[in-house]
Amino acid sequence: MINPLLEHNTLPPFNSIEPEHIVPAIETILKALRVGIEELLETRPYNYESVVKARENLEDKLHHAWSPVSHLNSVMNSVELRDAHTACLAMITDYYTEVGQNRPLFEAYQAIAESAQYDSLSQAGRKVIDNALRDFRLSGIDLPESEQARFSELSREISGLNSAFNNNVLDATQVWQKLITEKSGLPGVPHNALVSMHQNAVDKELQGYLLTLDAPCYLAIMTHCDDRTLRQELYTAFGTRASNLGPNAGEFDNSDVIHALLSARLEQARLLGFKNYAELSVARKMARSAEEVLGFLDNLAEKSRAFARNDFETLVAFAEKSGGPEDLKPWDVPYYAEKLKKAAFDISEEELRPYFPAPTVLKGMFEVVRRLFDIEVAPCDGMSVWHEDVLTYEIRKDGVAIARFYFDLYARASKRGGAWMDDCRVRRVDDSGSLQLPVAYLTCNFSGPLGDDPALLSHNEVVTLFHEFGHGLHHMLTRIDAAAVSGINGVAWDAVELPSQFMENFCWQAESLLFISGHYETGEPLPEDMLDKLLKAKNYNAAMMMVRQLEFGLFDFRLHVEFDPDDQNQVQRLLNQVRQDVAVILPPAEYAFQHGFSHIFGGGYAAGYYSYKWAEVLSADAFAKFLEDGIFNRQTGEKFLATILEKGGSEDAMDLFIAFRGREPEVEALLRQDGMVA
Repeated sequence: MINPLLEHNTLPPFNSIEPEHIVPAIETILKALRVGIEELLETRPYNYESVVKARENLEDKLHHAWSPVSHLNSVMNSVELRDAHTACLAMITDYYTEVGQNRPLFEAYQAIAESAQYDSLSQAGRKVIDNALRDFRLSGIDLPESEQARFSELSREISGLNSAFNNNVLDATQVWQKLITEKSGLPGVPHNALVSMHQNAVDKELQGYLLTLDAPCYLAIMTHCDDRTLRQELYTAFGTRASNLGPNAGEFDNSDVIHALLSARLEQARLLGFKNYAELSVARKMARSAEEVLGFLDNLAEKSRAFARNDFETLVAFAEKSGGPEDLKPWDVPYYAEKLKKAAFDISEEELRPYFPAPTVLKGMFEVVRRLFDIEVAPCDGMSVWHEDVLTYEIRKDGVAIARFYFDLYARASKRGGAWMDDCRVRRVDDSGSLQLPVAYLTCNFSGPLGDDPALLSHNEVVTLFHEFGHGLHHMLTRIDAAAVSGINGVAWDAVELPSQFMENFCWQAESLLFISGHYETGEPLPEDMLDKLLKAKNYNAAMMMVRQLEFGLFDFRLHVEFDPDDQNQVQRLLNQVRQDVAVILPPAEYAFQHGFSHIFGGGYAAGYYSYKWAEVLSADAFAKFLEDGIFNRQTGEKFLATILEKGGSEDAMDLFIAFRGREPEVEALLRQDGMVA
């Protein structure tokens, strides 16, 4: 049997990959990798090419095979694929743990760092060596053999628990459904959402409107449905996913997974000599200490809490005046917030949708980056895809292709919720001397096209699209050829959101909105009066959104600082305490948000969720420079490209920011952007 995962392909052959290919391919590649590592260690004297470059060439083969498998597990999940993914994840974790504890390999890197060659290497080359030596130490290279074995065991356990957490969230999200037989049962729900819910029912051979917990449906109910009881029902179902509460209580419960994950992380951190996992997490980040992170979050909370309370009091007063409940509940907040936005600014997300058809937004977004960075984005035919909805593009500079990417925009069954960017191929020079172009996966979960009409995006979804494309640009516009620090690789986690949040700003500028928007029937850009209203509403409830993100960030970070494995109730108690400190409205006791918090329990944001706000300070301060110079100022765009996007992880994030801005970032830039300072 020919195994497509073992063949050399410029791009993944998605139309050929089957679940039965996965385990044999990964086993074969890992076996060759182990042999290859042993062989490169036999070569003397050690130098960058014989060790670092040789290892990069070997591990790129693993990335070529694993990247599409990992991606398919997120976007086309099935029982067979999940089983193969889980089996291989354990094997890959074992491999990287072995490499991290391979003393001869560590000593080879150490020898290069101490050699005359080190000083002659490029900045990127030196950073690869420095990062690798740091990572060896954070992988337990200095531990006694028995503790190394325990560290390896914990790494495998953590990897499996991350996967189990995500599987539980996906299954809990997919299993909940509610059929509404009559349109009258969904009062206030916009036509576009009703058509989508009806299509959900048709797909299941049902009559009526099928409600799910996928983001487009959930948000439509929470924001627009006049039926308060139905809003509460969806709020409870969504907020108790994968927990011991709610409509599917205990069925996909992540309670034990969370406790086991936190315990394993803490034990690993202590093996390495850290007091807690937060300290270990910060060792790879831009922030200098756990205390600095907590001070940063507390400072933002202190400066935004009064504004958030004022926002909420205004909302409560409006709801009472509108005949709503005196005691506003969490399932009322999005509903009355949308009503207040309409009353205060005479604008709503649903009124904006017709002006943001997905094809127009994409074309406008590509025009933004053309003006900023002098690049062209064009459709790219011939790229194998995993679903008929997937769009494929390439980026060209001076007519030459420099990167490619996939856009998977729409929600569907067996696709993980949320939006993300991941790398498919990393820019590097391969072992034949050829340049490998960077390739990115860009994934969202919007409502798809209906009938002959294109998908119509809310403005919030437009912001999400720009956010993910910003991540993609960071990966694809790099000029660094060393894989370990090319694109998003090697970038401090609390700086990685800078380009994504930077790109969001162009969704709020009159000059760019003129070509990002266009009515799906007439092509007319957003009318001047609607544009004016949208911009006036920019900071609407910004403080409430700020404290919501600070709640997540403080909960995550404090949990990883304070976690005690012997305290079975600590997670919920700490979350309640953080909410008392910063939140403006508290959820009911039967709410289990943490059981679906995939960022920190199933992704890479453990003790790192603060990164969103940390990087938002960077992005707000960076964009302030564009506001000073003109949002499409070519010199400023080129400087951002040269100092931030092209450098990848080849230099420290703070040094790169200073190279662009001329100074360190200032928190006031974010507060000013969100309307919380004069």
